[in-house]
Amino acid sequence: MDLSLNEDQRDLRDLVREFLEKEVVPHRAQWDRDESVDTSIVPRLGELGVFGFGIPEEYGGVQADFFTYVLVMEELGRADSAIRGIVSVSNGLVAKTIAAHGTTEQKEQWLPGLATGQQLGCFGLTEPGNGSDAGNLATKARRDGSDYVLQGEKIFITNGTWADVALVFARTSDEGPRGVTAFLVPTDAPGLTRTEIKGKLGLRGQATASLAFDDVRVPESAVLGEPGTGFKIAMTALDKGRVGVAAGCVGIVQACLDAVVEYTGERTQFGKPIAGYQLVQEMIADISLDADAARLMVWRAADLIDRGEPFRVAASKAKLFASEAAVRSSNLAIQAFGGYGYVDEYPVQKLMRDARVMTLYEGTSQIQKLLIGRAETGINAF
Repeated sequence: MDLSLNEDQRDLRDLVREFLEKEVVPHRAQWDRDESVDTSIVPRLGELGVFGFGIPEEYGGVQADFFTYVLVMEELGRADSAIRGIVSVSNGLVAKTIAAHGTTEQKEQWLPGLATGQQLGCFGLTEPGNGSDAGNLATKARRDGSDYVLQGEKIFITNGTWADVALVFARTSDEGPRGVTAFLVPTDAPGLTRTEIKGKLGLRGQATASLAFDDVRVPESAVLGEPGTGFKIAMTALDKGRVGVAAGCVGIVQACLDAVVEYTGERTQFGKPIAGYQLVQEMIADISLDADAARLMVWRAADLIDRGEPFRVAASKAKLFASEAAVRSSNLAIQAFGGYGYVDEYPVQKLMRDARVMTLYEGTSQIQKLLIGRAETGINAF
């Protein structure tokens, strides 16, 4: 395997990094304090093309392989994980799922806006009583003539109050996972209430919301894919989504490494830079190892996707390792910064807060271990 980047990939990575260093990094601390990014950044990111990766060019998308997508996700995670979440949910979970399973009419309706950042999407799967147990959804969609009527609640929905369309998974029969259907629901539909969740530990700059469906009526044409295939659609989206999250975690680890190397090279104690002390270098070495190992696991998963080979287990391994590495590395970064790491004048405390949720969403670390264990043994754990 050739692990070098080609010229186009390097140029794109550098272009995205330059934009983020200028337009995101200087504002991320204030956006974190405000619990909201300046949403004017969204269409500007759209102009950069990051919302269009993997979307057909005829709908305003950008031709790019999945490997290129994860390079960009790493850069977004390095700059601000809140921005990475906005992009990866709208593009990776929603737009790409519409591109893969939508009708021509659905693609024409939603993809041009999503691919350019003029519109945002959110992924309505998690419920107050159902997180890891996604096959046991309580939200229901009953048939009423040629329409469906949705009743239920979703929670922890990224982009929830900003999105123009919600990809919602609801139960249309009592057949377990086979009874789940996917719907494209305009967020201005009567009966849909969106409430932003404040006071989060991390990812404070992105809108996270609960969605309440009180007899929300949608036409049959809102069904994405075939009725009863929603669970499979959701799991397929999350398999690739986990690689995107893992790439963002690589960005967190790299940001920790960059910050620690710079700070410890400048900070002096006992007459010399603290980077010259053995135990500080041990922390730097541990972060550096996590960065390389996590990046290689993400690249392997992306390579499998691009070659059309099975990648589910590789995605789980990448997501598990990279998310836990982000937590470890950000904790070490704060230790290296000492008391200064505990205040938001410096970036490492935000990196730690943003890293923590990565082990929870799009499949907890425990769920990833179960998936890996099942693949190795052929036995469903209980």
